[in-house]
Amino acid sequence: MRNTIYAVFLAFGCGIVLGRILLPILHKLKFGQNIYELAPEAHKKKQGTPTMGGLVIAGAALLSGCVLGFLSEGSKALLVAMFALALANMGIGLADDMTKIRHKENQGLTARQKLIVQTLVAVAFSVYCYFSPQVGSSIRIPFLRTEFDLGLLYIPITAFVIVGTTNSANLMDGLDGLLTSVSYVDFLFFSVLAGLLGESALGAGCGAIVGGCFAFLFYNAFPAKMFMGDTGSMFLGGAVSAAAVLMRQPLVLLLAAFWMMMSSLSDLIQFAYFRATHGKRIFKMAPIHHHFELSGIHESKIVVIYTVTTILLCLLAYLGIAG
Repeated sequence: MRNTIYAVFLAFGCGIVLGRILLPILHKLKFGQNIYELAPEAHKKKQGTPTMGGLVIAGAALLSGCVLGFLSEGSKALLVAMFALALANMGIGLADDMTKIRHKENQGLTARQKLIVQTLVAVAFSVYCYFSPQVGSSIRIPFLRTEFDLGLLYIPITAFVIVGTTNSANLMDGLDGLLTSVSYVDFLFFSVLAGLLGESALGAGCGAIVGGCFAFLFYNAFPAKMFMGDTGSMFLGGAVSAAAVLMRQPLVLLLAAFWMMMSSLSDLIQFAYFRATHGKRIFKMAPIHHHFELSGIHESKIVVIYTVTTILLCLLAYLGIAG
């Protein structure tokens, strides 16, 4: 656990330095965010804010996580696997961000292009976990203190969880500091859980992401000086899904990643209702954090609500596992 704490502080320091280096470079290259034309009016002034800041989180987490993770006990293979999935998804997000910047519009890669590559990456990771002696096809069931073997169904189900969680994280990244704040709570939870399960190396990796997120908040909290972009949201989405799967706890994502899931669910509900009613909307705007924003709640207050709720849900998940 000591190395996990060290990983948090090392990643925080690295993240602060990386942010100071990267921010002027992004300004100079004019790698600014293109705001969606139907976004809330208050977001229009954010046009041109430097994006791809997720490189700060990823860089700090990788440096700290690898150094402290390999000095820790537990499986180093699980640590490498988590970062491998996170980086693979980050690569997709980076390509998406670069496409948006090159075309100077909000539309990057098509949904089909992203989904195909994400699915291939998720299936490859799921196959690795299925054959890994440290993971396998059994998942732990919180609160019931039991396990369930999914057999060959493990591969498609796990791939679905990974793709769904990654895209949910991407959808949630719509307010200054929102995904960053919720993510540091999630990874703090998973770092503690990893220690409980005796996987200190993986815990150090999760702790490193906590430190990277804390550092990025210096640049991403309202009013944001830098956005993480799909580069960061897909890194975080990939990492949080990998952490849950590698600890054989994918079901805890229903609690720990509740607001991520709600981002996707609200989007799906809005789309289905729009089609069924020929143009009517159940939410003022989806994902649901934009509905709250358009209902008069300031985005900083929404971030606080999401963060506090996530803390409570992670505590509940911990009790369901260790209580």
